[in-house]
Amino acid sequence: MVVQQHVIQRLKQNGYKLTEKREKLLELFSNESKSLSAKDVQTELKKAYPNISQDTIYRNLHTFVELNLLEETELKGEKLFRYKCDTSHHHHHFICTNCGETKALEICPLDFFEGQLPGCTITDHRFELFGICDKCQSKK
Repeated sequence: MVVQQHVIQRLKQNGYKLTEKREKLLELFSNESKSLSAKDVQTELKKAYPNISQDTIYRNLHTFVELNLLEETELKGEKLFRYKCDTSHHHHHFICTNCGETKALEICPLDFFEGQLPGCTITDHRFELFGICDKCQSKK
């Protein structure tokens, strides 16, 4: 899959070049429907770049999070990353704790919580559900 034009523009606007390694990293995420750990990324990129360092991978992952190209979450003490959803509507995610598969949730529970916080202004939020997906359940 080719890296989308808006991704290339965001990199350039923030002073970053689309290097071959960055492009490969972004392609890896654009082809996945699940969250990946830095170790997953390193394992995959080492096939094309045997000498790629863990520092390079972490630095680029965190840069892409800062640029709003990747989303970051944590599961069992490990940071996981996924391609930023390219949708125009607000939604949240279910993440399988077994295989990492990520599914969009179309309902946001924020309205419920806003009702419990009179006088407060919520400036941001994240809502994620973790569990075992249907595919992993059927394997058991």
